[in-house]
Amino acid sequence: NPLEIWEVQMEVLYGLIEENNIESTQIVGIGITNQRETTVVWDKKTGEPVYNAIVWQDKRTVDYCIDLEKRGFKDYIRQNTGLVLDAYFSGTKVQWILDHVQGAREKAESGELLFGTIDTWLIWKMTEGKSHVTDFSNASRTMIFNIMDLQWDKKLLEAMHIPLSMMPSVYPSSHLFGHCLIEDHPIPICGVAGDQQAALFGQQCFNKGEAKNTYGTGCFMLMNTGEVPIRSQRGLLTTVAWGIEGKVTYALEGSVFIAGAAVQWLRDGLGFFKESQETAQMALEAKEAESLVVVPTFSGLGSPYWDMHIKGAIFGITRDTGKNEITKATLNAIAFQSKDVLESMEADSGIALTKLLVDGGACSNAYLMQFQSDILNVEVHRPANIESTAFGVYLLAALHLNHWEISQKQQSIERVFSPQMSEEQRQNTVSKWDEAIRKLRN
Repeated sequence: NPLEIWEVQMEVLYGLIEENNIESTQIVGIGITNQRETTVVWDKKTGEPVYNAIVWQDKRTVDYCIDLEKRGFKDYIRQNTGLVLDAYFSGTKVQWILDHVQGAREKAESGELLFGTIDTWLIWKMTEGKSHVTDFSNASRTMIFNIMDLQWDKKLLEAMHIPLSMMPSVYPSSHLFGHCLIEDHPIPICGVAGDQQAALFGQQCFNKGEAKNTYGTGCFMLMNTGEVPIRSQRGLLTTVAWGIEGKVTYALEGSVFIAGAAVQWLRDGLGFFKESQETAQMALEAKEAESLVVVPTFSGLGSPYWDMHIKGAIFGITRDTGKNEITKATLNAIAFQSKDVLESMEADSGIALTKLLVDGGACSNAYLMQFQSDILNVEVHRPANIESTAFGVYLLAALHLNHWEISQKQQSIERVFSPQMSEEQRQNTVSKWDEAIRKLRN
């Protein structure tokens, strides 16, 4: 419910003001980071959503994607948006809403409806309808934004039957997007970025070749590729990292759809444990089960395979297989999927990583981080503050406000995980995963 999302955000904001005993006049700026592809369409006059937000994992528009491919748009989308043709992105979600909500298409064509990702929706509400805007990083995740000329792609809008009038204005990530009135005091909203790009900025990967991996509901690895986009030959996405002071920085991205969501499935769906924190110890207590592989592809395979139809599977179950063993294999799967992404990223960029910066809730799992280091054979650096998404837009807002002392604040590293697995053991372990993926894809 988009209205619930809005109300919860404002409750948190006012709760922070009250708990910290501060005045609205003390707030110098607001930054917003958001899940990127989730789609909202609302009525310009009433401010009411015409339908619930369609989240990124929703696969209802697979047939729309198949239709676009049949009409010859697959390569065009790749070349101009940097993305692959997939139901993951916002464009076909907008098209679905206009096709399935009664009267929506007529309203859209008469200029009465607006589209936005969650950042756009929140800013529109916070500015009382004065600002219908987004930033380059969020726009680049819609599959209808041309990342080369930084404009909405009219050919793709026409292909998906989406009126240009629905689209928000697009600005750099460190920019004045509007003002939010709090206790009659206008506060500038001046830092906006999609969650994964914000995390890349928050991890201070400002130089070409630096990379981070965020372990949340899904896993998202991004590498800064500088001011020139790299066209992936191995199933990665080319995306806008951020725009600052007239310059656009690009990134390569690998998207793993299911990471922390698999742990939630074990907890809520199967009842294996009460708290996700228990999984690290369960993995350490698991019996050796080298043949056991969990592939938690509940929403299809993302990078580098991009298979919308594939289902999850568990290979190698025996009578000794229990909760601990399946939990361990599920954690391993998160690291394996990230391994597949990193290998593609290194091949596309020609850069071999010497360390991986990590953040997100699941990176607090020490077993997972050690296994990730072992499988990648690189150091994994975990910062003291693992909420890099929020820290990233904090820095972007500070940049716009010229608070240079804030923008130069460094992240401190809380722990470094170094590889401990032998090369022979690594290859044997990885081969089981690779074999499972081959079986699922054949």
